[in-house]
Amino acid sequence: MGLKKLLPPSELTVVANTADDLWISGNLVSPDLDTVLYTLAGMIDRRTWWGIEDDSFESHDFLKSIGHRELLALGDLDRAIHIFRSDRLRKGRTLSQATEGLCRALKIEEKVLPMTDDPVSTMISTPEGEMNLQEFWVSRGGRLDVTGIRFRGIEDALPSLGFLAALERAEVVGEPVLIGPSNPVSSIGPILALRGVRDLLKNMDRREEKGEKGEKCRVVAISPLVGGGRPLSGPAAKFMRAWGYPVTDQGVADLLGCVDLMVVSPESDYRGPSVRLDTVMKDEEDSLSLARKIVKILDGKMETEAEA
Repeated sequence: MGLKKLLPPSELTVVANTADDLWISGNLVSPDLDTVLYTLAGMIDRRTWWGIEDDSFESHDFLKSIGHRELLALGDLDRAIHIFRSDRLRKGRTLSQATEGLCRALKIEEKVLPMTDDPVSTMISTPEGEMNLQEFWVSRGGRLDVTGIRFRGIEDALPSLGFLAALERAEVVGEPVLIGPSNPVSSIGPILALRGVRDLLKNMDRREEKGEKGEKCRVVAISPLVGGGRPLSGPAAKFMRAWGYPVTDQGVADLLGCVDLMVVSPESDYRGPSVRLDTVMKDEEDSLSLARKIVKILDGKMETEAEA
């Protein structure tokens, strides 16, 4: 939200994870894409940071009353977005094309891109078997032990053409890449696991070494951990441990594997190149304040701590 207020639309491109996507009642629900769309359109429910503000749930409640169970409680306006998207997919459009149509319809000027147009699903292994991320988190409340996590379909999935174009532009022009403070395994992990993406980001800062002209592109990541090692919400800690990483900022950096600079909380013991900021956002004022500092970091105007 803060970056939207500070940056011209032409300077903000958002790539969203689609490994959380699932079909519900005949329509494709894309939770991360929709959260981005609703936020940029100014219609996000600010109490939950998902769904549409003041949405009703009559269709969901009526379906439940006639014996049709839905994994997620879909609002009526939210469901209309899923119908819009799914109708275009059935007509042969890609997810990228459907998302572009939604941006036009919702008057979103910023560029919003799905990470891929191919189906990918985050699958969680538990003592009770393997299940979709939404089944684990929503239906089971995230209570089960996690013994493994994989991205089904990732081997055959390619980055969307828009995503590839954005990466190429960042490399050529030297635009910064910002990785937000989302779950590093289930929200950022699928994006980086797409063929060639992590390696491309890892090698972007070698332009000067190769004698190439132009500004160096930096990859900046905001840690999802606060207080030195506590995720604000979600199963990030459980997922990091399942992948064998410590729940620390160093663990986040190692898991991502392509970061030049970490934004960490003041209490962090991270020893790599970093900026220490209070990243907890309790309201829009906090969001805007943090966004201003992040823009300074991306522009190289804020002092960083060198690697110890």
